[in-house]
Amino acid sequence: MSRPAAKIVLASVMAMLVASAAGAQVPTPVQRSSVEMPTTAGMPEFRDPKTGQIWTPANVGRGPIGKPIPADLAFDPLAQAERIKEVVIQRPGLTPLGWSAPTAGPTTPLVTMDNASLAAVPAQRWRVVLYVSNNSAGTLAPMIDCRFTNAGKLVEETRALLPGIGAGVRGGLTIYGPKTALFVDRASCRVVSP
Repeated sequence: MSRPAAKIVLASVMAMLVASAAGAQVPTPVQRSSVEMPTTAGMPEFRDPKTGQIWTPANVGRGPIGKPIPADLAFDPLAQAERIKEVVIQRPGLTPLGWSAPTAGPTTPLVTMDNASLAAVPAQRWRVVLYVSNNSAGTLAPMIDCRFTNAGKLVEETRALLPGIGAGVRGGLTIYGPKTALFVDRASCRVVSP
């Protein structure tokens, strides 16, 4: 057998071995994806046109030496005891953003989440924006649980039932939490199904 023919045969055998090894992978994930995020900086701000001072929720009402004035001490977010008692069910929309080859296997979950951020929509609700990827070779409809907390105490628990996501699709979604009248300093989300 000539040297070029031997290289072709060897390449063919290697390709068959790689293909059979890839086909033998069974998508049985050992772990599920979860993310935890504090509130995002960059809340609404206002520039005073006369002084040029930029006011944010973090510095408004502070005296010249940076200590809170008595009016600021009227609400202590750590003392908040209110919470939503039942689990809130949502069906958020998913905006497809891209696609990649499915990679689920023993070390990669079927569905992963990343780049989550928690922020308040002023005078409306807290919200988590995150990205979800279907790493499997089939269509999945993930279920995500998010817990909105204040100083470690539960404020609201939300279950998001996502629409079917095609194989390898990556998409963005928004999950809404409690109204902004309730203080939230952290949210943690995890995939509970599949």
